[in-house]
Order: sequence, then C-alpha cells, then structure tokens
Amino acid sequence: MTFYLSFNFFRIDPKWRWMADLAKQESAKEAEAVVSGPGARVYSTLGVRGESDALFWFGAPRIEGIQRAVSRLYTTVLGKYLLPSRTYLSCTRPSAYAPPGKPIPFEEGRAPKKYAVVYPFTKSREWYLLPRAERQQMMDEHIGVGRRHPGVDLNTTYSFGIDDQDFMLAFETDDLADFQDLIMELRETRVSRYVVQDTPMMPCVSTDVVSLVSSLG
Repeated sequence: MTFYLSFNFFRIDPKWRWMADLAKQESAKEAEAVVSGPGARVYSTLGVRGESDALFWFGAPRIEGIQRAVSRLYTTVLGKYLLPSRTYLSCTRPSAYAPPGKPIPFEEGRAPKKYAVVYPFTKSREWYLLPRAERQQMMDEHIGVGRRHPGVDLNTTYSFGIDDQDFMLAFETDDLADFQDLIMELRETRVSRYVVQDTPMMPCVSTDVVSLVSSLG
C-alpha cells in the first residue's frame, strides 16, 4: 500500500516574537493537539538552516490526509505566523534493488531518533539507461556501505512524477558524526558518479511543539 510523506519546512514570522509569552504558550498547546499522533513529527532547524526554523513531517495513505494536517496547522494561532520555505512530497514504493523488507521507520511508527537529515536526491538519466545488472552491482556496493552504519536509519521514498526530485531521503540517527561518516563513505562508491542532486541537506533536531515554540523567542 502506498504511503505519502510531506516534508514541510517553515520560517517563523518575526512578528511572532512580539506576542505575549502566555499567548505563545497557549498557542503551542493548541498546535500540539493538532499535530500529535503517529502521522506527524516535529523538528527544529533553528540556527542550522537560514531559510527555516522548523520541519513538520506528515505522513498519510492519501495526499488529502496530508492536506488536512497542514490545513489544521494553519488554523491554529501558531499557523498564522508560519511561512513555508521548502516543501517536498514523496511516497513509498518497493525498492528496485534491495530485497523486500520492512516498511520505512516512519511508516512503522517508530519513535524518532534525536536527529533527522532530510534532502532531495536525483540521479542522472545516464544511470537509468545503464544495464540493469550493472546498476544492481553498484547498488549492492552502496547498500553494503549503509549496513556498516547500523546506528543510522534510512527512510527512502519516491518522488517520480509528483515532485521535482527522484527521491526524498530522510536519515535518522542519534549521532550526527555517524551520519557524516556514512555520507563520506558513500561519496567513494561508484553510484555517486551518477548523482545530479543531493542538496539542500537539512539537519533537523527532534522536538515537540511546546519546546519548539519556547525556542523561537
């Protein structure tokens, strides 16, 4: 069954900082009630990326479910001060190169790890024109590197035909240094020769709405 994901990055309107603290606290509780549940996660990007302060990561079996979640967020007091900076859409599909396995960690409902690093990923057209056996050989090498970093979980989802990139990658880890080691090792694999886009990389810190609001000043 297809499962859709939407990565919604927001900046906070500077007017938010002029609100009374009590009003902020009440609005945080209101927003938290809206985005609670297994189909939503909240992250802070404050001080990490200049174009965003927060990520709201939504998942649903249909795109309309994501639209409803974002709409509910916008109806809150906090939502009136959220300015979209980046939005990415993707969905789950069986891997063309890895044997059938479990659903991605997000779809399984696992508790989020401390950090997520989210970015769009696109391969060149030359990659898709290579013989299937050659692609499989290179992907086996690529997958093997990932297995050497068991502390990093990967949510790979597909954007073909529904967004500008080929894939959305959302890595989860409790240690960003471990993720950095993984990426440096992946750069040395043959697959990297066919990468067209793997930026912007958006490091995100797992949080809740109340803590997020408190951090926004």
